Amino acid sequence: MDSKTFPPDMISYYGRRASEYEQIYAKVERQEDLRRIRGIVAAAFCGHDVLEVACGTAYWTEAFAAGARSVLACDLSSEVLEIARAKDWGTGSIEFCQADAYALPAFKRHFSAAFSGFWWSHIPRSRLVGFLDEFHQKLQRGSKVMFIDNRFVEGISTPIARTNEHGDSFQQRRLVDGSVHEVLKNFPSESDLLSAVSDSVSTAEVLLTDYFWILSYQIK
Repeated sequence: MDSKTFPPDMISYYGRRASEYEQIYAKVERQEDLRRIRGIVAAAFCGHDVLEVACGTAYWTEAFAAGARSVLACDLSSEVLEIARAKDWGTGSIEFCQADAYALPAFKRHFSAAFSGFWWSHIPRSRLVGFLDEFHQKLQRGSKVMFIDNRFVEGISTPIARTNEHGDSFQQRRLVDGSVHEVLKNFPSESDLLSAVSDSVSTAEVLLTDYFWILSYQIK
């Protein structure tokens, strides 16, 4: 699937990274945080019809799929979706959809919750409000929403290579094949997160762990 909203080099990067996508979750120092967050995610979506955006290889889908009533997980990359679909989903109601996060299709179902892991940080600041507006329109009133992403940890996180005039930060990432790619990676503050959703939600809270943040809210 081609996209007019993603730079071609970014689509290529995530496709080439697919086979090593989940290696980031093997870092020893992050295991306690990851166990805690997976438990939080599993509890949050129990019994819900969940829309997941930018699901990647479905690492996080696995955390909540068993307890959810249904899951529709979307990503633009065919390579990561191939890996996601090949996992053992048992008898759960899990469906994968190739779709652009900025131009989601008109789904023929209703969702009571939504999730996205490690996608917020890759959204340019100038596109965040527009993305959230479109994303929320796919959900029922009162739906529960959760985003999780990285915190910047000095000496551990990949260094910021540059920051543009809009305040977006970029990292240089090297893949196993030796190729180097510049990747947009923003690190919002707690106040940035709450401010971004303040006009469209009834409740919102941010949980910070050593390496990650969780933004949870309910749509008005």
